[in-house]
Amino acid sequence: MGVEAILPADFKLMRDYIERNCGIVLGEEKAYLIETRLAGLLAETGCQDYGALYRLAIAETGTAMRDKIVDAMTTNETLWFRDGHPFEILKEVLLPEFAQPLLTGMRFRIRIWSAASSTGQEPYSIAIAIQEYCREHPGLRPDQFEIIASDISPSALFLARAGRYDSAALGRGMPEELRDRYFHKDGQVWVLDDTTKKMVTLRKFNLQDPMEPLGRFDIVFCRYVTIYFAEAFKRRIFEGIARLTAQGGYFITSAVENLQSSEDLFESRHHGSGTYYRSRLT
Repeated sequence: MGVEAILPADFKLMRDYIERNCGIVLGEEKAYLIETRLAGLLAETGCQDYGALYRLAIAETGTAMRDKIVDAMTTNETLWFRDGHPFEILKEVLLPEFAQPLLTGMRFRIRIWSAASSTGQEPYSIAIAIQEYCREHPGLRPDQFEIIASDISPSALFLARAGRYDSAALGRGMPEELRDRYFHKDGQVWVLDDTTKKMVTLRKFNLQDPMEPLGRFDIVFCRYVTIYFAEAFKRRIFEGIARLTAQGGYFITSAVENLQSSEDLFESRHHGSGTYYRSRLT
């Protein structure tokens, strides 16, 4: 199947539709992304061009077509223990800080949010890191940690819930020792163990929606996400995370995300080669 070229007028319609529904900003030079990622929907729907696909999307009464468009446009590139240093910060700084109140009964639960969790690598990496920490610190239990993992993509969430990864996917960052401890082989795929999967609650969530219903968190991971968004939308996301982590919570993002305009919201801290943030809000 060839890729249908998108007309300039249709590109503007689809670009604005995508930004309204998931926050992704596409410059004029990114027309090819719509052409390549939505070509399958043209064939599936029988639409002759992207303008027809747009009209079909805005005419629907539900969200099925919107979800398919957003699903196709969102990037699901991810790795296990991506970048390394966020998980060093988790293990060497944050978990030790929260361990003491858990051990003394001052706290009963630590809440962690993995925003834009894609196909599960980030939240499951967090769950494995927590289990490893608990193995080294008797008295702590994995069930004292609640991990909420969210993504806008239904297909990404479907794959995350299955917890089944081929050797190529698992080979991208997963140490063999941890693979053998937390996965078992089933034919050509590796299956995550039930204990690790049960630590993570997966849910569909659009970062454009109000965050308050999610509740407060002790740690938020939101990485390689806001780089695709307009500045005003980034600010809204950072404000929401600052509120959710107020009163002693932490925020971990990627090195490519720019928080310079949000210095009033977060205090930056450093550990090893990594940076993490604490909310300035009270």
